[in-house]
Amino acid sequence: MYNKPIIHAAGSKREFWDENDPVIRDFMDCIKDLLEIPEVKELDKFHQHCNTSRLQHCLSVSYYSYRIAKKIGADPREAARAGLLHDLFLYDWRTQKTPEHHAFYHPKAALENAKRITELTNNEERAILEHMWPLYHGMPSSKESVAVTMADKYAASIEVVGQWSRLCLKKLHIVRS
Repeated sequence: MYNKPIIHAAGSKREFWDENDPVIRDFMDCIKDLLEIPEVKELDKFHQHCNTSRLQHCLSVSYYSYRIAKKIGADPREAARAGLLHDLFLYDWRTQKTPEHHAFYHPKAALENAKRITELTNNEERAILEHMWPLYHGMPSSKESVAVTMADKYAASIEVVGQWSRLCLKKLHIVRS
């Protein structure tokens, strides 16, 4: 579905593949092994928010989780890895029925899928499971969980608001299609 290469996190100008950027180099070192796993690559087949693939969304969340973790004294590697895996569910949430509402079910599905493909730390597990706060039944229980939760809200907001802005401007004939 999405064949164009993912170049940067939503809202960021830093390019993921810029090996001369020390921030990007360190970030990519945290997740590069996960990017080679077929289930992670498969995320590019699913829409997440508006015109964003789930892989693009997860990469954005991963990048911002890494950056937030560095600022708040969390483990940036754990936050980046949990951010990449936080939505590792391989179904279309708009059409597929789940045992409970998608908002409550998908963190559990993502955690089970993540455990099948890689070893996770306790912090990574909690961050994946708790990322839907305030819908999750408790507060984030670690700094890494806070980083992933905040990065998820930030990335989703950029993805949705960016699309809405383009639609509004198009409707007002300010921007051509």
